[in-house]
Amino acid sequence: MKARKFMLLVAASLIAVVTLVVTGTSSARPAATSTAAATPTATTQAAFKVALVTDIGGLDDRSFNFLANQGLKRAQTNLKVQGRVFISKSNADYVPNLSTAARQGYGLVIAVGFLMADSIATVAKAFPRTKFAIIDNTGVKLKGGATNVRGLLFKEQEAGYLAGFLAAKQITAKPFGGNIMLGAVGGLKIPPVDRYLGGYYEGAAKANPKVKVVHSYSQDFVDQAKCKEQALNQIANGAGVVFQVAGQCGLGVLSAAKEKGVFGIGVDADQGYLGAHVLTSATKKVDVAVYTTIAAAKANGAKFRTGYDAIFSVKNGGVGYGKISTRVSTALKTQIAGIQKQIVSGKIVVRRQSPPATTG
Repeated sequence: MKARKFMLLVAASLIAVVTLVVTGTSSARPAATSTAAATPTATTQAAFKVALVTDIGGLDDRSFNFLANQGLKRAQTNLKVQGRVFISKSNADYVPNLSTAARQGYGLVIAVGFLMADSIATVAKAFPRTKFAIIDNTGVKLKGGATNVRGLLFKEQEAGYLAGFLAAKQITAKPFGGNIMLGAVGGLKIPPVDRYLGGYYEGAAKANPKVKVVHSYSQDFVDQAKCKEQALNQIANGAGVVFQVAGQCGLGVLSAAKEKGVFGIGVDADQGYLGAHVLTSATKKVDVAVYTTIAAAKANGAKFRTGYDAIFSVKNGGVGYGKISTRVSTALKTQIAGIQKQIVSGKIVVRRQSPPATTG
């Protein structure tokens, strides 16, 4: 009798094992009754994970970080990726944020900003199987030899040229206090900022060689008071247009322009929503760069190309200009549209990538 009971138990166990192998279920969880549930589909597979690590300034800077997040949000909606933003409140947060994202298995980690170059080189070297991208810095020949980074670079000088040309034409037609002078306030003296400023100088000179251009640096991308002070000084010295190239800090430049009754020029995002005192904005489509990079990473997986730079220009829609103030004549709006077309066609090549060493 005992032997018979033992054989019955063995038989029952074998049946359970066969059931486990065939259905892929455990005795702790009932087998799925739907054949669709038993077969993985696009909706049940794990979503592609993307991490965005901001620069200082936060997502409400109305400029650089804000645009990057818009690109991520669009990818979440259209590409069904899983996204997370890591906020950097200081430079000391860069490496921890990048490392945490890599450690948590994000398929693509995007660093938002030139100042994160050394940090991403360090972290990418430590996590060679993770794909990284960095805005405003190269992905080629990084310090330490990491090859798993894609650089997202922009021809800011082309956007700066358009802004400078428009500003010079406007100030020539309507001088400020008898002066035909333009100002600009950069954040830090780094390549992306200087490319904007270099193009601004070149565009202004093309529109009218007699227009004087001055620039300064606030040494800050966050504190609006610092940028406002710089802009007020330039306006007091005769600048009828002031161009901000300082992210959130640069909102102080636009505030100064409104306060003193002159024109301001926005940067990165279209900041024309602030009012008619914004002549235009030199736009950099960070959102487009982020979105297209995520799409490429998701589509190509391990074959996603790194160790090279994707370049965004006027020609491919990566940079340009935003809404033009209602105070500007239709004729000038038409003219600036024509200048943009000449940049696209190659008739105009913007060569200057930095402002003069001395302002003025």
